[in-house]
Amino acid sequence: MHDFRQYLTRKPHVKGFFDPETHTVQYVVADTATHTCAIIDSVMDYEPDGATISFSNAKNLIDYVEASGLTVEWILETHVHADHLSAAPYLQQKLGGKLAIGEHIRDIQELFGKVFNAGTEFQRDGSQFDRLFAEGDVFSIGSIPATVLYTPGHTPADVSYIIGDAVFVGDTLFMPDYGTARADFPGGSPEDMFASAQKLYQLPEEMRMFMCHDYLPQGRSTYKWETSVGEQKRTNIQLNAVTTLDDFSTSRKARDEKLGMPRLIIPSIQVNMRAGELPPNESSGAVFLKVPVNNIFSKKPRA
Repeated sequence: MHDFRQYLTRKPHVKGFFDPETHTVQYVVADTATHTCAIIDSVMDYEPDGATISFSNAKNLIDYVEASGLTVEWILETHVHADHLSAAPYLQQKLGGKLAIGEHIRDIQELFGKVFNAGTEFQRDGSQFDRLFAEGDVFSIGSIPATVLYTPGHTPADVSYIIGDAVFVGDTLFMPDYGTARADFPGGSPEDMFASAQKLYQLPEEMRMFMCHDYLPQGRSTYKWETSVGEQKRTNIQLNAVTTLDDFSTSRKARDEKLGMPRLIIPSIQVNMRAGELPPNESSGAVFLKVPVNNIFSKKPRA
């Protein structure tokens, strides 16, 4: 792996915006020297009972970016989220910037394009995004260097973004007192997640690490989303530096067996596989989200 110690001297300003409805942390990551920034893992507000969308989360990001005098260079997704809908197109319309995700989005589009019977008009080549990142791709936010790590396991398309002395790991790792994300979605794998964690643990221990979610585990009273590589290696309750692959795979699979599907998984994947766009209008002019019955999202009943 590339030696990222040189990145430690470049310290972006990181502002997290927590959405309590989906327990998601959205980030504005800024180079204060050039007044440029990236937005990571934004949230579009969706009310499932009435199937209504709004943009209060996105407007909070917009207000912050504009008040700070920042120019958006990138709107980044760590993966196709199953628990919230992305606000990326709305943010891009209002603020500009290039929309990017990992290149394995194409695998997700191929799989879920079939699940949702999206039709031939749905492109499965990732062309809805401005950039598809591969392992090791290098980009920048202003003068701050950034690199992409391919970190599958939660899904087959997860990536992490190293931006200066900070790494944004999406749904690979959670805070040390929670452990890791689930690995039972289609194409997910505890073995891949273990390997991805080892890749992250090779980064400098001083590197700041930012989570995509927090759920107040172990009776904790305050939401948290920042730790460090070293802290994860030492204290992650499910996958630390001394955890074996067999132990992690066994515990992760046992935990996943007890989990139901995320509340917003069906609308989220339909929208996020389209880079945050809603499905195209039907002949009536209305937009519809599909609900596949007894399909890939149905958990088997447990005895």
